[in-house]
Amino acid sequence: MNKTDTYQDIRDAVRALCAQFPDEYHRKIDAARTYPEEFVDALTKAGWLGALIPQEYGGSGLGLTEASVIMEEINRSGGNAGACHGQMYNMGTLLRHGSKEQKELYLPKIASGEWRLQSMGVTEPTTGTDTTKIKTTAVKKGDRYVVNGQKVWISRVQHSDFMILLARTTPLADVKKKSEGMSIFMVDLRQAEKSGLTVRPIPNMVNHETNELFFENLEIPAENLIGQEGQGFKYILDGLNAERTLIAAECIGDGYWFVDRVTKYVKDRVVFGRPTGQNQGVQFPIAESYIEVEAANLMRWKACELFDAHQPCGAEANMAKYLAAKASWEAANVCLQMHGGFGFACEYDIERKFRETRLYQVAPISTNLIFSYVAEHLLGLPRSF
Repeated sequence: MNKTDTYQDIRDAVRALCAQFPDEYHRKIDAARTYPEEFVDALTKAGWLGALIPQEYGGSGLGLTEASVIMEEINRSGGNAGACHGQMYNMGTLLRHGSKEQKELYLPKIASGEWRLQSMGVTEPTTGTDTTKIKTTAVKKGDRYVVNGQKVWISRVQHSDFMILLARTTPLADVKKKSEGMSIFMVDLRQAEKSGLTVRPIPNMVNHETNELFFENLEIPAENLIGQEGQGFKYILDGLNAERTLIAAECIGDGYWFVDRVTKYVKDRVVFGRPTGQNQGVQFPIAESYIEVEAANLMRWKACELFDAHQPCGAEANMAKYLAAKASWEAANVCLQMHGGFGFACEYDIERKFRETRLYQVAPISTNLIFSYVAEHLLGLPRSF
């Protein structure tokens, strides 16, 4: 099956929208270290960020496969889906585990874009990926939970109305399994900033809006608890496969962008009386990059198909993310190298995309942790941590 042809209508529509925001737009946003507000609004109004929300709540009711095509095309068009991909998958925890009342309250407004749910508060400075050791607590007092603690690398807080927060509701020492005793809450960010939440932006290499959060006696209504108290870790895990697969799609979009850009350049760039693309030393690295992006693409489709069929897909989602992030990063290096000094010039956009795609060697899960997952769960090797 030719997936490009199967989803060509989606590709054409997303590309048409992205064409309204050319390289110059994204370059200016990056240089000013601001948020692409107009771009995200346009994607929202067109319904693309509500793709995974069922039609009964105002979304498109599409599968992860279609959602991945949307993310891919944003990046392939020169944009950065990292500015808005949280709106696409963060609501999954609410959709799968929220009450009927919660879903009816939040999902229609998330689908329309009236409310943004772009942030998820999980990672902490002293625990990193060792999520079961988080120290942020939520203690129930009457009809409210009181939250104290700290989070780090929490993205898009300034451009989100709500955040999904993971906090420990039962001390680690009091649970039978370390994965128990954590709970998920919906946090009204604007209200929280007035009553116990402090947000400190973290300047970073990429124009990726991310922050450190401090909670001091922040009160959250008990009705904002999602699902059962103590089951939050399981709920978070449910959404990670979707996140990793969508990130893989973004990296595939980046990979194709780099290959497309460098291929055009070496066809036109004449040195020593011939196009540089005529030289095998130039051709072969580009061809290798294209092969690796295509191979990663196949694993992306496999992960999507399993997810949409409600089949286990943890291995495929992890491997898709690894292969796509590796392929896009290698394509970025080839593209930069073949452009020579021009690759470092902001007006060519390569250095911007180079920085953006490098992030995915680290986030949302590092390469080494994917290796550990494969070693343990697929190869049957002893758990290494």
